[in-house]
Amino acid sequence: MGQDQAAPQFEANGDVRVPAFVLPVSDLLSEEAAAFQRARATTPAFDAAGEQEADVAVRREQINAYAAAGVARLRENFAVEIVPRVIGGVEVLDVTPADSGHDPERVLINLHGGAFTVGWDGIALMEAIPIAALGKFRVVSVNYRMAPEHRHPAGVEDVAAVYAALLTDYAPGRIGIYGGSAGGALTAQAAAWLPAHGLPQAGAVGIFGAGGVPFGAGESAYVAGYIDGSFPPPPADGSTAIDITRGYFDDCDPRDPSAWPGYHLDVLATFPPTLVITGTRAMDLSPAIFTNSQLLKAGVRSTLIVGEGMGHCYHYNIGIPEGRDAVAAILSFFRENLNR
Repeated sequence: MGQDQAAPQFEANGDVRVPAFVLPVSDLLSEEAAAFQRARATTPAFDAAGEQEADVAVRREQINAYAAAGVARLRENFAVEIVPRVIGGVEVLDVTPADSGHDPERVLINLHGGAFTVGWDGIALMEAIPIAALGKFRVVSVNYRMAPEHRHPAGVEDVAAVYAALLTDYAPGRIGIYGGSAGGALTAQAAAWLPAHGLPQAGAVGIFGAGGVPFGAGESAYVAGYIDGSFPPPPADGSTAIDITRGYFDDCDPRDPSAWPGYHLDVLATFPPTLVITGTRAMDLSPAIFTNSQLLKAGVRSTLIVGEGMGHCYHYNIGIPEGRDAVAAILSFFRENLNR
C-alpha cells in the first residue's frame, strides 16, 4: 500500500473507521448502466426517504408525479388493460395484457413499494405493467393500508384478504406474490402470515429490494448511504435513524415473526420457493443476503440475485440491460414454480 493511501482502522469494539475513497464505476456494468451512473452527476437527487416532506398527502402526490413519466413510457411500450376492482374487500388494480392472452391458470399478486406510506398507484403500475405484458400474467396489485393512518399488520391482512378471495379461482400453488422495497418486505410478511392463519401457502414469492428483516439491519445501510445516497446512512452519533415508514411498525416487537420472519427459522421453513433480488449499492443488500441465507438454512429453495453496481430496486429500470435481466429472471422464476 502506498504511503499516501490511508488504511482502515479497526477498533476494539469491532467498528471500522473507513478512510475516504473514490468508488469508480464498475467495469462489469453494461454501457447503459455506466451511463446512468455518470448521469447522476447532473441529475437532481431524489429524496427516496421522504425526509424533506412531512405531509404524507403531499408526499404521495410527489411520488406519483415522480413515477408518472415512467408509467407513461411503460404504457407506450406495453399494451395492457388496467381495471380497478375490489377483491376480498380491498381495492386493487387488475393488470393484464391487452390482447387477453394471459395464462388463465396462474395469477401474480403485486405489493407496491413506498416505505409503507406511499406508492399507490404510481409505483404499483411501474411494478405491474412490465410483468403482466412480458410474462403474459394477470397481475393483481393491492392497495394495502399504509401509515400514518394504519399500523402493522394492516397491510398483510389486506394481502391475505385478496389472496383468500383469489383462491376461489386459482389453486394456491398457481398464485405468486411479489413486491419491491416495502412491497418486498410485505411479501415476506405474507409468506409468513398465510400458513400461520390457516391459509394454504402461495406457490412462490419474490422479495425484491428488501428482506425478511428491517431495512436498516446489517452493514449495507451504512455503505449504501455513502456510495449511493438514495437513503441516508444511520446517524454517525448513534442516535435513532429516521423512520421512513412513519410509524407503521410502532408498538410492534422488533422480532415479531409476522413483521420480520427472517429472524425465525421455523417461520421461514413454511415459505415456498423464493427469489430475492438486491444490488451491491443497495441499502437492502444485507437484509436480502441474510434472508436468503436463513431460508436456505431452513430448507427452503431460495435464489439470490445481486446486481453488480446496482442500487435499490434496480429491476424497475428496464431501460438498462441489468434491469431487463432482473425482470426476465422474475418471469422465469414464476413460470417454473407456479405449477402446483
